[in-house]
Amino acid sequence: MNEILIPVLLVAGIGLVAGLGLAVASIVMAVPKDEKAEEILAVLPGANCGACGFSGCSGYAAALAKGEAKPGLCAPGGADVAAEVSKILGVEGAAVERQVAVVHCMGSYDYTSDKMEYQGIRSCAAAALLAGGVTSCRFGCMGMGDCASACQYGAIEVCNGVARIDPERCKGCSMCIKACPKQLISFVPYKPQAVVRCSSCDKGAETMKVCKIGCIGCKKCERICESDAIHVVDFHAVVDPEKCTACGKCAEACPRHCISMMNTAAEAPETA
Repeated sequence: MNEILIPVLLVAGIGLVAGLGLAVASIVMAVPKDEKAEEILAVLPGANCGACGFSGCSGYAAALAKGEAKPGLCAPGGADVAAEVSKILGVEGAAVERQVAVVHCMGSYDYTSDKMEYQGIRSCAAAALLAGGVTSCRFGCMGMGDCASACQYGAIEVCNGVARIDPERCKGCSMCIKACPKQLISFVPYKPQAVVRCSSCDKGAETMKVCKIGCIGCKKCERICESDAIHVVDFHAVVDPEKCTACGKCAEACPRHCISMMNTAAEAPETA
């Protein structure tokens, strides 16, 4: 009996001593919590997207509590979260300009095609490693949905081979921007404005061979714009949202119909 009891008691004693040691160590070596940072973290949305420039919500909360960051950098939280954070910090409310993500490609299967039959992993990142991607246009959306998978808000869907973003659902977290291997997605201010739905930087003749709706750099949009808001750079039209007055003249003048007007209520329909 003693041969069994003594080892059991010995193991139990070691476990008790070790447990007490760990308990004491957890108290002695505990990292003090910043109550203000914890309070701020509680009002942040928890997206951990990094759009604020910090390592997730906890990193941003810690920086705010130390005075190393400004309120209003949380895109998913928007103005409401900025107001709450400002209240906790006891500072004046920060102005927040809402931005939404836009896919700069309209290359659906109605306008372009794939250059090969892809049978690999259904991932844009994987397909992009194969000869620059499967699309005829080397700048075009591959439509395999990496951006849609990355979006936590259901704002993205792939329609007829090209990704589309619902601005009403977009929270500006930037996860889709990071997920796109061709860098076709960018932020634009959430306001009425012209948006170039193409990323091709090929010369016009090359673009016309692979896409019926791609920008050919003809500069008609540039010449008609009265506010100097649109310029062709590297055979590709680029809009300055700060200068754009949303007059719509560039969209009307574009012979390729790759410029559309963003509406803050809903996206403008695609022009065929």
